[in-house]
Amino acid sequence: MRIKYTISLVFFVALVIIEKENNIISRVSDKLALKQTPQTPLQPSGLSHILLKHNASFTTLSKMDSAFTLMKRRLENYSQHQEVMTKGRKHILLLATTRTGSSFVGEFFNQQGDNMFYLFEPLWHVEKMLTLDTGGTNATASAKAYRNVLQQLFLCDFSLLESFIDPLPVDHITTDLFRRESSSSLCEKSVCSAAIKGVFERYRCRSRRCGPLNLTMASESCLQKEHRAIKSVRVRQLENLRPLAEDPRLDMRFIQLVRDPRAVLASRMVAFAAKYKNWKQWAIDGDVPIDDDEVRKLKGNCDNIRMSAEIGLRQPPWLRRRYMLVRYEDIARFPMKKATEMYRFTGIPFTPQVKSWILKNTQASKETSGVYSTQKNSSEQVEKWRFSLPFKLAQVVQKVCGPTLKLFGYKFVSSEEMLTDKSISLIEDKVFNFL
Repeated sequence: MRIKYTISLVFFVALVIIEKENNIISRVSDKLALKQTPQTPLQPSGLSHILLKHNASFTTLSKMDSAFTLMKRRLENYSQHQEVMTKGRKHILLLATTRTGSSFVGEFFNQQGDNMFYLFEPLWHVEKMLTLDTGGTNATASAKAYRNVLQQLFLCDFSLLESFIDPLPVDHITTDLFRRESSSSLCEKSVCSAAIKGVFERYRCRSRRCGPLNLTMASESCLQKEHRAIKSVRVRQLENLRPLAEDPRLDMRFIQLVRDPRAVLASRMVAFAAKYKNWKQWAIDGDVPIDDDEVRKLKGNCDNIRMSAEIGLRQPPWLRRRYMLVRYEDIARFPMKKATEMYRFTGIPFTPQVKSWILKNTQASKETSGVYSTQKNSSEQVEKWRFSLPFKLAQVVQKVCGPTLKLFGYKFVSSEEMLTDKSISLIEDKVFNFL
């Protein structure tokens, strides 16, 4: 009876260790598998000390081996149980750049319903904190920070993100989470604390009246959801996310959303007019300095997108069955078909709720199709840029982003007439293998 009690106590201690840090399991198992030899006498420390303390007679080598074997078996059974408990849970990261339709596509998962925990651009806080006086960020530092924050968020741990929110949350409560209202999960009843009179929250929930966001409640809600999805336009290189794909606690799915770089530039010139004033001036003057910082930045963005896609399409072992490339143009023209493919890729049921949202929001009127709106007459959006971007700027994009256009199947234009000729499609029929 005492032996049984002792083993149970040891097992309880091991479970506490597992709860604290999952990666300790393998190390504990290795220790338990060690055989005692005359050269390595048993030392009364660690788990062995607990056993000796509770049963002095339990000191013979054979009995100790038997107890350790039983202990190891229980640990293994526990690990298998945990796998069964988490089997089927998917962790989805929608990767994009600004003005590629990522907010619209992100809604495919935000509208999933009660079984999805969706976060909209949580890395905004990280980028803001790490932005240098020059307006840029240290690529190495930001890449590591982005990866670590994403990893913790997929595990429903908001503590690292908290350290980047300014001002810092007090008792895990904040009024400053970026675009809280764009994440349905953060406005659900279970995460909606009582409203506080006189407290202003810029990105407050629209669906119900809530108080400041309690990140502890958000974490608890996240843990109850079957699947988790995050949308981000801030990750530059897919390669930097390899630790997420190799984390045994996560079942990652990476969806990279791309768009014709010419269309992206046209959209940014409208949405971020102040930042793109040089491009507007060049459109008027007619001369574009190819060695200008803005042009080099455009080339760098195109190169990053292309290199990430090349890695994903190559399907290295760590990305096998985990990567999907989607063109915005295909989603805009065939929203239901592409949404079906995306859900099939993730292994998550395509719910009627999502289908209904897609039907409603891909046939919006001009009045509701604002710059930042997720309501679009999607098929019209595909060609719209061709009548706003001057041919001379389209030529610049083609020159510095040529390999990117070719990889994604976007046709080059050779004249202004071709650019504005609706009868000529600039989108090649192309299938990207992702399974």
